[in-house]
Amino acid sequence: MIDGFQRTELPGGLIVLTEAMPGIRSASLGVWVRAGSVTESPAEMGISHLLEHMVFKGTRERSAKDLALVLERLGGSLDAYTTREHTSFQARVLDTDVDVALDVLGDLVLEPMLRTADLELEREVVLEEIATVEDTPDDLVFDLHAERMWGAHPYGYSILGTRETVSGFTVDDLKRVHGDRYHRGNMVIAGAGHIDHDRFVEQVDSVFMAGAGGVPRSLNGHTPPSATPSRECVSRASAQTHIVWGTPTFGQGDPRRFALVLLSNAFGGGMSSRLFQRVREELGLAYAVFAYQSFYADAGVSGVYVGTRPESADRAEAVVGEELAKLAADGITQEELDDVKGQVKGQIVLSLESSNARLHRLAGTELYNEPFRSMDEITALVDAVSLDEVAALAAEIFTPDRQSLLRLGPTH
Repeated sequence: MIDGFQRTELPGGLIVLTEAMPGIRSASLGVWVRAGSVTESPAEMGISHLLEHMVFKGTRERSAKDLALVLERLGGSLDAYTTREHTSFQARVLDTDVDVALDVLGDLVLEPMLRTADLELEREVVLEEIATVEDTPDDLVFDLHAERMWGAHPYGYSILGTRETVSGFTVDDLKRVHGDRYHRGNMVIAGAGHIDHDRFVEQVDSVFMAGAGGVPRSLNGHTPPSATPSRECVSRASAQTHIVWGTPTFGQGDPRRFALVLLSNAFGGGMSSRLFQRVREELGLAYAVFAYQSFYADAGVSGVYVGTRPESADRAEAVVGEELAKLAADGITQEELDDVKGQVKGQIVLSLESSNARLHRLAGTELYNEPFRSMDEITALVDAVSLDEVAALAAEIFTPDRQSLLRLGPTH
């Protein structure tokens, strides 16, 4: 057992993971279902997200208000989200209320009513959510960039769906997706905090008995074609121009991930990073500028974002392009690498003082078929990254000629 980690596979393929944190009096629990935009066809775009909403409208045992009240009256919380590769439902409660939280999660996931009247209401909520993104250009620009960069591949789909797809879903569509994907073999259930593993496994096995059957879905098998570098301007009336650069990278399981995280942080991960110092502090061209990366099962994306006034957009684009070229040609210095290693190790240690962060780490090991690593093992992997590894990645990934660029804002 590493750092309190335990794993059990129950009949039907249900995976149960726990990480004991004996020094606290709370627990974070979660159910991950392998259902997201990568499991959707173009006509289904957004159905996983809509289904995530719909399960909260009531179950065979609880009304929508009961679901909201049952954990809140105990001081706990209940939440959910949908990503490209999975849908997750989580609860955070006192250690004495783990059984109640598991019962609520099981009720939500396995026994939603999925009624037509609820769908008509919740459809409007999701359409409002889509409208919110459309009115938030620094969110919208990433959706537009992904759509252009990934093309017809599901990594480019909108997780929320489109107005057209969301408007067309029926209750039968939701029930079909629920029956196909919400079952024991397609789930990972995890708990972190003051939790007894054996007791937790017994509770999970009992609560999720109704989810037996079904064929497990793999997150793999969605390798996208090579993206063609591009530059596109999307005209939109706004106070700022939002610019995103990005290029496909490797997936979550690639050992180079640690080197890329370090490189991205040194380039644009904080106030001391190159981009922040050059674009914001030296030239005053932006309030927000940063490098980013996301890792999926079969691929990933790495890039840069900057938001600037329209009259400064050309200059900001040119400066970021210069910094990308410099990084690709010269890499970073040993001093920068040493500094960013300390930064990333500190971020990891500080984040893992939270049971919720540990919960997500637990689930990620199973969803992406990775080993569970102790804190010392993780920091050792960070320390092992060499300057040559970082330089090779900088030359491969950050060269300007490889980037897909999207500008959103006024064109004149």
